[in-house]
Amino acid sequence: MVQKYQSPVRVYKHPFELIMAAYERRFPTCPLIPMFVDSDTVNEFRSEDGAIHIIERRCKLDIDAPRLLKKIAGVDYVYFIQKNSLNSRERTLHIEAHNETFSNRVIINELCCYSVHPENEDWTCFEQSASLDIKSFFGFESTVEKIAMKQYTSNIKKGKEIIEYYLRQLEEEGITFVPRWTPPAAAPSLETSLSCKKPAASLTVVVPDPTLKEGLSGEPLSTPSGAAEPTAGTPDDKLDADYIKRYLGDLTPLQESCLIRLRQWLQETHKGKIPKDEHILRFLRARDFNIDKARETMCQSLTWRKQHQVDYILDTWHPPQVLQDYYAGGWHHHDKDGRPLYVLRLGQMDTKGLVRALGEEALLRYVLSINEEGLRRCEENTKVFGRPISSWTCLVDLEGLNMRHLWRPGVKALLRIIEVVEANYPETLGRLLILRAPRVFPVLWTLVSPFIDDNTRRKFLIYAGNDYQGPGGLLDYIDKEIIPDFLSGECMCEVPEGGLVPKSLYRTAEELENEDLKLWTETIYQSASVFKGAPHEILIQIVDASSVITWDFDVCKGDIVFNIYHSKRSPQPPKKDSLGAHSITSPGGNNVQLIDRVWQLGRDYSMVESPLICKEGESVQGSHVTRWPGFYILQWKFHSTPACAATNLPRVDDVLASLQVSSHKCKVMYYTEVIGSEDFRGSMTSLESSHSGFSQLSAATTSSSQSHSSSMISR
Repeated sequence: MVQKYQSPVRVYKHPFELIMAAYERRFPTCPLIPMFVDSDTVNEFRSEDGAIHIIERRCKLDIDAPRLLKKIAGVDYVYFIQKNSLNSRERTLHIEAHNETFSNRVIINELCCYSVHPENEDWTCFEQSASLDIKSFFGFESTVEKIAMKQYTSNIKKGKEIIEYYLRQLEEEGITFVPRWTPPAAAPSLETSLSCKKPAASLTVVVPDPTLKEGLSGEPLSTPSGAAEPTAGTPDDKLDADYIKRYLGDLTPLQESCLIRLRQWLQETHKGKIPKDEHILRFLRARDFNIDKARETMCQSLTWRKQHQVDYILDTWHPPQVLQDYYAGGWHHHDKDGRPLYVLRLGQMDTKGLVRALGEEALLRYVLSINEEGLRRCEENTKVFGRPISSWTCLVDLEGLNMRHLWRPGVKALLRIIEVVEANYPETLGRLLILRAPRVFPVLWTLVSPFIDDNTRRKFLIYAGNDYQGPGGLLDYIDKEIIPDFLSGECMCEVPEGGLVPKSLYRTAEELENEDLKLWTETIYQSASVFKGAPHEILIQIVDASSVITWDFDVCKGDIVFNIYHSKRSPQPPKKDSLGAHSITSPGGNNVQLIDRVWQLGRDYSMVESPLICKEGESVQGSHVTRWPGFYILQWKFHSTPACAATNLPRVDDVLASLQVSSHKCKVMYYTEVIGSEDFRGSMTSLESSHSGFSQLSAATTSSSQSHSSSMISR
């Protein structure tokens, strides 16, 4: 498996020319990088006007690897080729490095770039990317990979120190300014091409370490001490290292790389609608920074949010009065770490009465609104306290908990709520304080704990009786002045006291069933399954020519081909035969086929749009201006990827390929609308689904511009 690394943008508050002067002092060897033994110039080129300077070096590195591994490999050193291309006119330095030793067994590539800050010409930006692909290594592939990644990340951290060290050295020598390149008035022929003999190399190296390359390119991967707050000049599609530290916390180089790569993938497949960086980071942390797993769960969550319009729950949904009166929970200041504090008096809450009066769907929706409010409060506290706060603390008081709380439908509702929250709000619970746990608590814990993630369970602190008042208790996590009064504290807590829900508010099972159905079918989207050989098709009848058919759909699973056809006659209604040949119902959505198999393309119906291939995870919006009245068929068809395509794909396609499933089944979630031509302004503003951007999770939402006949994939 190819290991990849992508750095954030590092900003140096020094001019490009001064950074270059510091960087060049790293050669031929650098005492700050012990593994960097030596380097020889292999080739060098300088343009006539001196603006272009290209130098190629052969670098010798002593890898910190087990002696036995070096002996088996038969080498003591690793050799790398590094090519530096300096363009003084454009003020850029591009660095390419690859391994020479064991290049048939291990492929290591690194690309780095120094450039001028886009909004401050006296600052310098740095970016770095690398890849490691171990084909074979004497049966020690896994060991070599671990050693390589460990050394590479450790050298990355030294990048900043190295540049700062040489900047101080220059300052001690009285060099604080290096003039920019200027075209010579009359330049003599300065073009030189030196070819230095390659020293006889004892092909060395055992541990192909991408880390070596860092040592080669010497990239400052973090900003110098002078560089502070995040800069507005950093392009929107890139993350600044200072921004990460200020708003997301201290991440290791590999964690930064995972965040940047997943963010890039989302930008290419969900353009203009990506979640905020804090939320992306939560999914990565929940999956131990496994990009494939985090991407899969995040895409499922984003589809769920869009389908049920969770982004607007705080603005559009108001909890029933019963919840406001009898749900014994609410927000209460913050803990010592600055996390928002949520207090839940579960022991005083009539869970059976709430379920009987409202149904589990209303309770679920209320819990979702609490989580959405928690996300908002985390953002506010991050600004207030000046440090990253991405989770909240929950204080649960169990005084009064009894067998009534173990009522089976109530426990079932609780388990479902836990399941939904775990899937869509990972790593939002920073700490859970369970106080005054009674004897019945172990029974409830036995029922609930299997549904709680291991990482979440580690955050639970349980106190029986009055133990929370002793050492290691509540005062270790919450300031004395905000401990609620019902816990013998000094602060008045406005959380409702709960109590029994009057039976007069209970509703029948039929009423609750209808209410539950209504709550969760409040979505403008429909789901459909697409099978190999069984596309999903919908029929749209157009009476007036020049009407506009608009669509908005997400490819939830698999790859599909989207087509639009026109027919003068209506297809026959899908047959509901026992074999389900034309209409298939599945848990993931319906499947309807309208085009009769005896129909011929070009005779019975015609294609009015070019086929559009849509990859898994993509969000597609588009429109078609109809030329004739009649019947239009929108079709989602299974797309087969050639087997050889998975071997050498571009970055994003390679990512998508890893998600492909073996079964011949795809899922789409779609919405369509027909708009009169006079009402269509060439944009998606009239399409209700244009508001499906993640308003609460997304840092920026953009609308897509459409005109005449168009279709746009958010890549």
